Amino acid sequence: MIIYGKQICATLMDRHPELIERFILAKEVGKKEFSKIRKIGKPVDRVDPKKAQALARGGNHQGWLCEVKPYRYADFSDLKNSDFLLVLAGLTDVGNIGAIIRTAYALGVDGVIASGVKQLQSEALVRASAGAMFDMPVAIVPNLMDLLNELKQKGFTLYGSGTDGEPVEDAKIERKRVLVLGSEGEGIPKRAMERMDRVLTIEMARPFDSLNVSAAAAILIYRMGHA
Repeated sequence: MIIYGKQICATLMDRHPELIERFILAKEVGKKEFSKIRKIGKPVDRVDPKKAQALARGGNHQGWLCEVKPYRYADFSDLKNSDFLLVLAGLTDVGNIGAIIRTAYALGVDGVIASGVKQLQSEALVRASAGAMFDMPVAIVPNLMDLLNELKQKGFTLYGSGTDGEPVEDAKIERKRVLVLGSEGEGIPKRAMERMDRVLTIEMARPFDSLNVSAAAAILIYRMGHA
């Protein structure tokens, strides 16, 4: 798996050097940076800008690319003893999912579960999450209804995001909690919404349809983490 961008490569060097297979550089780096690279002890390949652009598939690589081990998704069984989980119900937009994973990690969510999908675009998500995906357990459970039923059996309280719920700042938030977010446009499927213990909404200061799902996620996660 190829990741690119100076910041993500630097994050990996600091936090997960064991995941790096080789460095791919398309520009000269400073002595301090190169010394850090050499300490990790992985091969360093130098390529021309055209080759780097091809490896980054047109993305802004800033002259820094790394080949890393494939991303290992968490097993759902490893998340059952958590306190705060986030379920993405049918979300497919890489930018939104990556931003949500980044926020979830920063604000204390224990794990993210993608449901209603069979697979995710790992390379793109690592980039969109600014590397936070390497620190945040992410699992994939295709069947949403089975997932929700099992979470309830494990004692989690299910909180759905919707426009007709109670204001999140007024809601009682239980210790073992799951926030469920639906896709933009479709929202949480009706059958799944019926399984929610409570529905949370963000009250708007002005008349407006809704927030972007990643922005809504940040507000709800923060409120649920500080209730």
